[in-house]
Amino acid sequence: MADAAPPRAALAGGRGPRFPAACARHGTALPGGREGAGAVREPRVPGAAAIAMVLCDVCGRALPSEAAAGRHPRRPSLCRRQPRCPLCAAAVGCDELRRHMETAHPEPGPPGSRRPGAPPECPFCGEAAGRELEEHVRARHGHLLGAPGTDTGNGEQLYECPMCSLTCTNIQILEEHVDLHLEEHNFSEGGNIRDLELAQQLQTEEDERQRSEEEKREREEFKKLQRQYGLDNSGGFKQQFLKNMEREVDRGRMQPFEYHKRKADMMESLASGIDDGRTKTSGVIEALCKYYQSENKDVRRVWLSAGVDHFHSSLGDRGWGCGYRNFQMLLSSLLQNSFYDDCLRDTTLIPSIPKIQSMIEDAWREGFDPHGASHFNNRLHGSKAWIGACEIYSLLTSLRIKCQIIDFHKPTGPMGTHPRLFEWILHYYSTDNEGGAKVVCTSKPPIYLQHQGHSRTVVGIEEKKNKSLCLLLFDPGCSSQQMQKLLKQNSDGTGLRLLRKFVGSLKEKQYQIVAVDGVLSSEEKAARCRASQVLTSEKIP
Repeated sequence: MADAAPPRAALAGGRGPRFPAACARHGTALPGGREGAGAVREPRVPGAAAIAMVLCDVCGRALPSEAAAGRHPRRPSLCRRQPRCPLCAAAVGCDELRRHMETAHPEPGPPGSRRPGAPPECPFCGEAAGRELEEHVRARHGHLLGAPGTDTGNGEQLYECPMCSLTCTNIQILEEHVDLHLEEHNFSEGGNIRDLELAQQLQTEEDERQRSEEEKREREEFKKLQRQYGLDNSGGFKQQFLKNMEREVDRGRMQPFEYHKRKADMMESLASGIDDGRTKTSGVIEALCKYYQSENKDVRRVWLSAGVDHFHSSLGDRGWGCGYRNFQMLLSSLLQNSFYDDCLRDTTLIPSIPKIQSMIEDAWREGFDPHGASHFNNRLHGSKAWIGACEIYSLLTSLRIKCQIIDFHKPTGPMGTHPRLFEWILHYYSTDNEGGAKVVCTSKPPIYLQHQGHSRTVVGIEEKKNKSLCLLLFDPGCSSQQMQKLLKQNSDGTGLRLLRKFVGSLKEKQYQIVAVDGVLSSEEKAARCRASQVLTSEKIP
């Protein structure tokens, strides 16, 4: 490109000397006048002959004849400097520039560029004017032409470049000059387009990277949930039991002989399908009856379920077995009630957790809750999958035990509390048990209580003298040692803190309960099986 811009062309004659028409962008002298390309008319001084001189297209100096031939006193190599192609920067002669553009760059340029061989376009509005270009420019854009009507003394018209204000004496020269501006502009636009494409490519790559990271994070979260809910195929009760016992031995908390004894007991329990009873605590309900009859003066009345054994989580189901342990508690009460003997003639002892899993799978195969079965891929045995109210309902109904699911799907009291839940449980226990007795040991089975992440068993309810209600809950998270303290209840009732839950203590967003309410005939069981395929729990508004 040019190292310096040449001086602007001269004004009209009489206002100062005129220099040859030169492109402000490329620095090349434009052809014009009678003297040919690069010629200049010196001011007409009376009595002096017109002298034609050539200016250096780099520094603007008037050159003597020998310098015009290619020698410059300072930078001889630049005196005959050729213009360069605006697309490939090749040095070409003035006469060869158009031919070079047509041969070296035959493809049409970006929008706005002129295609080789196309009719000339107006340099002002871009309209194809053809041979009538000059008339078109005069008629449509005469106000943009440089000093129309002025001449150099011999009647020649002057035209000014609308882009660099260069004054030309020929409209064709002006057209070619403006074309060079447009080609340079389009070439620059092409660079901008490439920059835009690069930016779009980088943005696309960034979006793909973020999407890939999001998918990876979702997969990790999904695997985490699978592990949390026991659906990661990492083994079930047996594998966890053995692994945790080995860890206890490594930490010195269990002797090797105890490890082998408990392993043998566990294998026997799995083979028979009967719980080994190591986590069971019996007699708590009876102890509570005695305590309420003699102590606790702030309680107006209390209702208790029929005898319920407490079961807590073991090494084999810690972290995921609460639903199974609560079913064992519920079943322990039903087995002590002769009303359910016919329904439970094949289940006379408390089943182990793997056996309960198989029993739920049997209920699915009968047609109960196909939607829930598909959630577990129709398989529970050998896994650490959590179960909830729907699985308990399906299992009980398959045994012909009449029950219902009640959904307390939103808080019904201030501060996210659920007073409606307490009222429903009070009604459950007090129905058919009206009377003046302070302690009512009912024949009602306990209630399965489920919320997000955990489940417990309701074994009774207190009504305080101030009319407030308090639930009594068996929690599978309480150990046998803690439950044993309730069998030795002292006079201040501090052990009841394990069981008592007031309205302000239950603030989960949603609760579900499964309440047993009798037995089913074979026809009722079949009807409920069909209904469970579109099961929706009853919701308390």
